Amino acid sequence: MADVQVTCVIKEDRNNPHEGITHIGGYGWLWTRREVIESIKSRLNTFYTLSGNIRADIVVVDGPNGPYIRTKKDSVLTDNLLFLTACSVKAA
Repeated sequence: MADVQVTCVIKEDRNNPHEGITHIGGYGWLWTRREVIESIKSRLNTFYTLSGNIRADIVVVDGPNGPYIRTKKDSVLTDNLLFLTACSVKAA
């Protein structure tokens, strides 16, 4: 199992901070939201963000429109993913 840091996101609408995340990425990688959800559910990988030196794990949450990803720090769900910079290249 790999423990992977997420440093950027791609959203459906870059001008709307709460629009759905379509991809997340890090140093040398970019995955779709669906790939990340499946990887977490299958326990193949774990993902996290850092704010300063504080870690927030990425978890899968079941919502009314299906599963989505959020960060969780100290047992509290947070919106850290929404505030990451935009990834520079979209996955093919």
